[in-house]
Amino acid sequence: MAPQDDISRYRANLQGEIDSVALYTALAEAETDTRVAEVYRRLAAVEQDHVEVWRKAIAGKGGEVADLTPSVRARVLGWVARRFGPSLVLPVIVATEAKDHAAYRNQPEAIAAGLPADEQSHSRIIRTAMAGSGGLAGPEIARLEGRHRAGSGNALRAAVLGANDGLVSNMSLVMGVAGATAAEQTILLAGLAGLIAGACSMAMGEWLSVNSARELAGRQIALEASELRMFPEQEREELILIYQSKGLSEAEATSVADRLLRRDGAAVDTLAREELGIDPQELGGSAWVAAASSFMLFAIGAIFPVAPFFFLTGQASVITSLLAGGIALALIGFGTSLFTGRGVVFSALRQILIGYVAAGVTYGVGALVGVSLA
Repeated sequence: MAPQDDISRYRANLQGEIDSVALYTALAEAETDTRVAEVYRRLAAVEQDHVEVWRKAIAGKGGEVADLTPSVRARVLGWVARRFGPSLVLPVIVATEAKDHAAYRNQPEAIAAGLPADEQSHSRIIRTAMAGSGGLAGPEIARLEGRHRAGSGNALRAAVLGANDGLVSNMSLVMGVAGATAAEQTILLAGLAGLIAGACSMAMGEWLSVNSARELAGRQIALEASELRMFPEQEREELILIYQSKGLSEAEATSVADRLLRRDGAAVDTLAREELGIDPQELGGSAWVAAASSFMLFAIGAIFPVAPFFFLTGQASVITSLLAGGIALALIGFGTSLFTGRGVVFSALRQILIGYVAAGVTYGVGALVGVSLA
């Protein structure tokens, strides 16, 4: 591989590590629990060490080490974390770390610096960092790691995809009716009907899904509590094994398990989080909040292709509807780039292409149906 190719690869790695430093710093600033915030600060320090690895690698090849700043993606995720809380962006960061680990496994320089191991397991980094400071004990580490596993933290992805569903489906509906050369009032009525029907359907489906998940989680936690009452020694052994698997010695794990068993509800809480991956305080979140969020997100996406028909007539309304839909598709493409790691331009263009193809197909079908009806 040519030196210039190496330098380009090193710079891409450097940018990724700079983004990680910025993200963990933002998480530390947004975190209300001081002990968990300290974990994020230590992770930022680990990523800063990685930054220096790639700076030295670039300099070693004779390349210029530019003063890079966090990418737009990292800045947006940092803003989301500060505004709405760390849990919203943790799944995105975990996915990015998995991608970095896969990339580093094929780079001899990264392997020599021990970077793949760092990127592979944040739980290992957290345990190592805390072991030297006397900061977090087992339960606090379990809480933080539980956040990484929580599906409810993936709200950013759900928000983007929910708006995308409303936009693409309603733009396709509007273009289908427009293809049949219907009057603007008819197109507007169809678009509004599609918005309301789709949003209601999404809200009902989300309510049923979340409520069913909450009921299942409640039954599982009740079963865990029952097992703890009936088989206390076996459940104690499970707790000991859980904390041994986190790096504690048998004596330390036994001490933590015994403390949890003495605290009312603490053992069940821990077993639910560790064995079932369930947060007993949330049970997956509120079904009503999920339903309302789904309704609003679908409606926000669906209104873009409909809005021009309130003000315009003729071809101008159809063209403006397509343009409004295209702008919204580009914004959604930007949103998807936050959790896929793909380039903003690529994601936006891909989203626009998919949306316009769907709209083109329904427009063609509408035109054919309109001619046959005529």
